[in-house]
Amino acid sequence: MKSDKSIAIFLSVLSTLFFAVTFVINRLMSNEGGHWIWSSSLRYFWMVPFLLILVLFRKNLKQLLREMKLKPWQWIIWSTIGFGLFYAPLTFGAAYGPSWLVASTYQITIIAGMLLSPLINKTRYKTISFQTLGFSLIILLGILIMQISQAKSISTNELLLGIMPVLIAAFAYPLGNRKMMQVTNGNLNAMQRTLGMTIASLPFWILLSIYGITINKLPTQPQVYQTLIIAICSGVIATILFFMATDKVQKDEKALASVEAAQSTEVLFALIGEIIVLKIHFPDMYSIIGIVLVIIGIMLHSFKRRRQLPIEWMAPPSNNGVPPSHHPRIKCGAGQAYGSRIRRFDNETNRL
Repeated sequence: MKSDKSIAIFLSVLSTLFFAVTFVINRLMSNEGGHWIWSSSLRYFWMVPFLLILVLFRKNLKQLLREMKLKPWQWIIWSTIGFGLFYAPLTFGAAYGPSWLVASTYQITIIAGMLLSPLINKTRYKTISFQTLGFSLIILLGILIMQISQAKSISTNELLLGIMPVLIAAFAYPLGNRKMMQVTNGNLNAMQRTLGMTIASLPFWILLSIYGITINKLPTQPQVYQTLIIAICSGVIATILFFMATDKVQKDEKALASVEAAQSTEVLFALIGEIIVLKIHFPDMYSIIGIVLVIIGIMLHSFKRRRQLPIEWMAPPSNNGVPPSHHPRIKCGAGQAYGSRIRRFDNETNRL
């Protein structure tokens, strides 16, 4: 429904406010000498107890464990991709590039989500809406223009090491998230799925931490507290909000693309965060033009009218026939006829 899409986009934008904390604090930790291995792994170690308490409070843990036991390897694989191959490259990129560059490059995930859709959802909606793709390109153009002046001061080494890992993260997150939506099939709410994916990705984080110890890279004391802030803001609050958004429209590819496109607002929040925390200069004219384009692109996504899906007309039954229970009956003048059945994807009612 249209209201579900509007709510989903609002939740997605709200989640970006908390996601932006990640980009700013990761850059701050990098500037203070914290290693990227601990910036990433400590976040997920911190997330486990917080999410566990929340799920236990709602008495949803048994259901989660039951679901994870059904397909343990799928949970491990797609959680490692969705969380591990998403966040480890993201923190690596923060060590070699400013937060605005990392945040803006990550917006490639908008296009990545749409490109992956036909490959993931092979049994249903296979086409990519060129209208939706066009709106997303407007957002990406705005992000590109926003960074023209700053990019002139970035070295080639920073550019490559800051961009390439983030491109991997941009594809890994929607891939892992969408595959896990298929695995859970609407049986879990956003909080349960976040905890399940965090637990399933722990082997990856443990191995990464062991590697960090073997190369004599230990976390700094400020890094421990800073990753705690990221775990609460981004790992718990933002992730749950985003999963709530995607769960609401998971069977509507166009709406799902709009929800993922709304994530581009984290560039604006990251830019504001850098100005406040890292004391960077106020955006120039290029950045202002880019911000305007981003806002326009998001508004086009939000207010785009959804096309009505095809209608399949059902033949009326014989006089003695009993109509199927799912065929709506509508009055037509003095007589009665059996109406149409609309082919649609029922949006899951989120239970969180």
